[in-house]
Amino acid sequence: MTTETSGTTAPLTSPLHDRHVALGAKMADFGGWDMPIEYPGGGVVAEHTAVRERVGVFDVSHLGKASVTGPGAADFVNACLTNDVRRIQPGSAQYTLCCDEAGGVVDDLIVYLKADDDVFLIPNAANTAEVVRRLQAAAPEGITVTNLHRDHGVLAVQGTKSDEVLEALGLPTGHDYMSFVEADWNGAPVIVCRTGYTGERGYELVPRWDDTPALWDALVDAIATFDGKPCGLGARDTLRTEMGYPLHGQDLSLQISPVQARAGWAVGWKKDAFWGKAALEFERANPTRLMRGLLVTGRGIPRAHCTVSLNGAAAGEVTSGTFSPTLKQGIALALLEPGIADGETVEIDVRGRAVEATVVKPPFVKVQVRES
Repeated sequence: MTTETSGTTAPLTSPLHDRHVALGAKMADFGGWDMPIEYPGGGVVAEHTAVRERVGVFDVSHLGKASVTGPGAADFVNACLTNDVRRIQPGSAQYTLCCDEAGGVVDDLIVYLKADDDVFLIPNAANTAEVVRRLQAAAPEGITVTNLHRDHGVLAVQGTKSDEVLEALGLPTGHDYMSFVEADWNGAPVIVCRTGYTGERGYELVPRWDDTPALWDALVDAIATFDGKPCGLGARDTLRTEMGYPLHGQDLSLQISPVQARAGWAVGWKKDAFWGKAALEFERANPTRLMRGLLVTGRGIPRAHCTVSLNGAAAGEVTSGTFSPTLKQGIALALLEPGIADGETVEIDVRGRAVEATVVKPPFVKVQVRES
């Protein structure tokens, strides 16, 4: 998913790249895409706070998009991915995982069930081609799997004022968590889904690629009324870590299964089949390590791969760590030995210094409105 220019690999750009540059955003490569990390005027902390207290808008157009169509498309997806699509109705979305036969996570993604013969997928940017490849390889005659990565943009409006922002644009609001509406904005189609990666009430909008800039401009104007902010992927990371939401490549991977990441709630254990089922069932009965939250009580900010010790003995490793702008202290997700209980005190090796932390169950913060 990159382009070759004069012998070098250039990152892809979202349909809003020029907007981000004009706003002075700090840009960085993310999954092969040149994306905004933060904007001037307070950076990550200010953007994080805007979402927790008011509203923010994110460009996440780097996320993948794919379709699975044809008679029995939903049943086909259900036989491949972990969660049970038959638990939801058309017009609903579902978090699920694409695993390999060893139970490792190829990707975590959102399924939009449009109809029994029409399923829309949003994988992670760097994994889209592989998810599509695996589905195409397994698809029976009559099922078509199409990579739509650059056919659509994705904009996330997150925060307590997100309903008011969408209403100002004449977009639908108030539908149930993990449901979506196929709407029209200024004559252009847009999917409006009650999802997000921050824990706050919010929506993810999926317009056509070429319609994304005009919708972004309207959203940026609308959030200004509520002292909202355009937000980069830096704030998206601190917000999701406060909620304990996993990031593929750190908290989920081919080496970190749904069982280890405590994402078993996204596995349809009673289904007849899905990729990796046998391996995950075995691991479920014989866990070797489990994801826990670590709330730092000492001074220090944990980062990925920091060693975690209990009573002087190595007991696990941090997968994601950051400074929590809400709590004003360090927090982390870590894979620990399964016998370690919530409330225990552990030590994190932060650049050679032992930093104390308490084992907790995420989320680290309580949000005002999460799923209602």
